[in-house]
Amino acid sequence: MKHDDFRDGFINSSGEEYTTTRYYDPENISNIGTSKKVKKPGKTANKFLSVILIILLSAGAGFGGGLAAMYYGQTILGLNTVSEIKINPNDDINTAEAIALKVIPSVVGISTSTEITYQGFFGQQRGIQSGVGTGIIVDEKGYILTNSHVVNDGKAKEIIVQLSDGKEVEGTVLWYDKSIDLAIVKIEAVGLTPAELGNSDEVRIGSYAAAIGNPLGMAFDRSVTQGVISGLNRTITVSDGQSQLTMEGLIQTDASINSGNSGGPLLNSAGQVIGINSAKAQSGEGLGFAIPINTAKPIVDEIKTKGEFKRSYIGIRGGNVADFLQINPGINLGTKTGVYVAQIYSDSPAAKVGLKEGDIIIEVEGEEVRTMSQLISTLFRYRPGDTIDLTVLRMGRKMNFTVTLTSMDDTIELPRTQIPQ
Repeated sequence: MKHDDFRDGFINSSGEEYTTTRYYDPENISNIGTSKKVKKPGKTANKFLSVILIILLSAGAGFGGGLAAMYYGQTILGLNTVSEIKINPNDDINTAEAIALKVIPSVVGISTSTEITYQGFFGQQRGIQSGVGTGIIVDEKGYILTNSHVVNDGKAKEIIVQLSDGKEVEGTVLWYDKSIDLAIVKIEAVGLTPAELGNSDEVRIGSYAAAIGNPLGMAFDRSVTQGVISGLNRTITVSDGQSQLTMEGLIQTDASINSGNSGGPLLNSAGQVIGINSAKAQSGEGLGFAIPINTAKPIVDEIKTKGEFKRSYIGIRGGNVADFLQINPGINLGTKTGVYVAQIYSDSPAAKVGLKEGDIIIEVEGEEVRTMSQLISTLFRYRPGDTIDLTVLRMGRKMNFTVTLTSMDDTIELPRTQIPQ
C-alpha cells in the first residue's frame, strides 16, 4: 500500500480562531476540550517523486503520526568548530554560491521508516511508511537539528542520515517536541562540519535569504534556493485532518521550499542559520515558513551539555481566550486575548503562588501573551528553577504573580477535568 501524504492549507490565525474549543497542557498540548509495503529508505529511495504541494515539508514523514511534510538572546552554543569559510556580501562572488560552498557540507538527508497500521481491503493491516527530510549539523560530535515531524514525532523505527559525501549513518532521536516541531538526532561519525548559527532576532524584512534541503526527496538532494525574508512573527495553523497545530513567531520567506525541505536551514547572506524550514502554504507560491533558530539554541546547548532537555513548567492546563469566548459569547472576561486557565495542577508552581481556575494569563515578564501556543513557546526561553513574573486578569482585575518554574518530572499531574462553560 502506498501511503500518500497531504495537509490542509494553513489558516493565518491573526483575527481567526478554531471552530472548536481546544485546551492544551503546555507540556503535552493534549486536547481535553470539545471540539504495501514500501522500500527501505536510503540510496534505493533516490527515485523521482511526483510533485505534491503540502503544508509541512518532510516527504513522507509527518506531524501527528506519519504524515507528510516549530530563544531569545545571543549565540550561546559556543561551537569550537564551524566552517572556516567567511562570507562578505560585498564580495564579487555570488552570495548563493558562497553560501552553498560553506553550508552544504553541514546539510544532511534524513530517511525514516515507520511502522503503520492501516485499513486495507482484507481488514486491518500493517506496513512500513518511508519518509525523507533534511537536517543541519550543529556540532562536530554528531548532533543534528531537524523538525519533529521529520522523525515522525519520535515514532520512526529506523533513521538513516546521509552525509554530504554520500555516506549513510544510522541516527537516533535524542529529543523531539511536537508543539514547536523541533528534534535533535545524534549520529556517530567523524570529520563532521557544523553550521554556523546566526541570531534570528536580527532578521529584518527584505533581508536576503537562502534555503538548502532535499526537495521531493534525495533525488534532488541539497538544492539551493534564494529569496528574501518576506515577513516576521507569522502565525499559521497546520492540520493533518485529525489534529491541528498552531505555530507562531515564524519567519516567512519566498525562497523556494518543497516537500523534503523540512528540517533544512534558512540562511542569511553570511551563510549563518537563522531558521529551520518547517512549512509552506499549500495553495500559494513563495510562502514558506521557518522556525527562528534562537528557539532551538538553548535546547541544543542543554542536550549537548546534559544529554537531555527538560521543559519549564508552570502547572496549568488552559486554552485561548478567543476559543472560550466563541462558545461563551455572553461572558465578558475583560479581554479578548490571553490564556484561560482551565485547570491548576496540585503542587505545581501555579498552585503554590495562588493562581486559580478562571484566571487569564495576559503577560509573561511584561510581554503580551495572546494565545496558548505563544505561552508554550515563551516558556522555552526559561529553564527549571528560573523565576518569572506573570500578569493575570482575575474578575477583570490585574494581578501579578512571581512563579518559580520547575520541570514536569517534579510535579504531580491531576486527572483531566471538564472544560468550564
